[in-house]
Amino acid sequence: MGGQITALKVQKRNRNRVNVYLDGRFAFGLAAIEAARLRVGQVLSDEDIARLRQRDTAERAAERALDLLSYRPRSEAEIRERLAERYDAETAGEVLERLRRSGLVDDREFARYWVQNRLQYNPRGAIALRQELYQKGVDESAIEEALAEYDEEEAAARAAETARRKLRGLAPDLFRRRLTDYLLRRGFSYGVVRAIVQQALADIGPEESAD
Repeated sequence: MGGQITALKVQKRNRNRVNVYLDGRFAFGLAAIEAARLRVGQVLSDEDIARLRQRDTAERAAERALDLLSYRPRSEAEIRERLAERYDAETAGEVLERLRRSGLVDDREFARYWVQNRLQYNPRGAIALRQELYQKGVDESAIEEALAEYDEEEAAARAAETARRKLRGLAPDLFRRRLTDYLLRRGFSYGVVRAIVQQALADIGPEESAD
């Protein structure tokens, strides 16, 4: 399939890709960053073409990974799993190495992000957070590091405040039971839950109690 490059044409539908023509015929497409190294008149061997195609595959895989990261940070295992849907293990490994070098994938940073994001938007207990991070392929040391400074009582208080607005008006016993169940389901330890529920009951005003 080797031959001489007779034209390099930017694709009409994707300006970031270039069609390569050998001996007057379309041969293959390349990412523009790779095609920039080629010139008309250059002769490509079969081995050259195989290398170009492999680099192009890696480039497309990298674009896929960057697209995934544009929505939120992700663990290394998440990226690897999504790339495996389209690319082989070698290509996925090459892309992940590039992302690690550039600092775009870092499981310790990801774990810290996940914990802080949960605290701010969707408070969970350390039990739940540990399980979530484990499921995302983060190793134990990174998980423990991220949870070391996690204020579970603050998280439980935030979660309780949200639930309290929904439970207002219930009799104290029912309020206690439902708030306890709610916090336990969110992965908070029983000791933390008991203290938060007691405080919530103490804070209930007459207007929040059942008639």
